[in-house]
Amino acid sequence: MVTTDHDADGGNTAATTAAGDRAPASLRGPLARFRVAAFATGIGLLGLVVVMVIRYGFDNAAPSAVYSPIHGVIYMIYLVLAVDLALKARWSVKGTVGVLLAGCVPLLSFWVERKVHQRVTAGKKL
Repeated sequence: MVTTDHDADGGNTAATTAAGDRAPASLRGPLARFRVAAFATGIGLLGLVVVMVIRYGFDNAAPSAVYSPIHGVIYMIYLVLAVDLALKARWSVKGTVGVLLAGCVPLLSFWVERKVHQRVTAGKKL
């Protein structure tokens, strides 16, 4: 269930979920896009691990030749959306670089996405 708080002018100030999470209205869109990109990057990294095992374990470079550029595009989209959120949420450089590097380690992007979501909805900076 999602409810919306209104300020004195009737404008939306924050979204509230059943768990009580609040995200500033200006960060809801960038946060949602980042979460989708982080999930896609995590799935993409798992796919990359599979094609690397096929390439080096079974000496078959064909799947890697097709999938690696696709994964590269997914990661570039993740970078752009993470930087967009970082600028709008005013993250530190160190926090931003950490989030960007998390997209390089299989399974880490899932954990970082969860932590970013928690911190942004709590109004905390990275």
